[in-house]
Amino acid sequence: MKIVIQNEPFEPYLTISKYQKSLDKQYGGAVTFVGTMRDFNEGEAVNSLFLEHYPGMTEKQIQQICEQAKEKWKVVDLIVIHRIGLIHPEETIVVIGVWSEHRSDAFNACRFIINELKTRAPFWKCEQIGDKKKWISKNTADSS
Repeated sequence: MKIVIQNEPFEPYLTISKYQKSLDKQYGGAVTFVGTMRDFNEGEAVNSLFLEHYPGMTEKQIQQICEQAKEKWKVVDLIVIHRIGLIHPEETIVVIGVWSEHRSDAFNACRFIINELKTRAPFWKCEQIGDKKKWISKNTADSS
């Protein structure tokens, strides 16, 4: 399992590919989620996003979320990389990769991890909308 919080932009598919090549365990299903910054929110055009976190606490919370996923489903391995700092539209914010023996466990664990990250991980978002800044008080709800 690998959890990283970083300022630097990254290429999500290259990151997943490199990590998958390092796996020495057998898996039959691999599911990835890539979250990117939208250029809109609640009907307004968004120029950029500044994402802050609570160092140490954020990593611990993500670790707990991932451990819970591993308890609920047969997960061979997983990776979570999350950006902080200044992020622009179309840049990757988060990538999650889950490997399991069967696809259903990988799908379920990946969905669980992103939904829990959105509600439990201590991140704070400030959007730049024109010349104004707006702190986001809630995340976009999952439709399912």
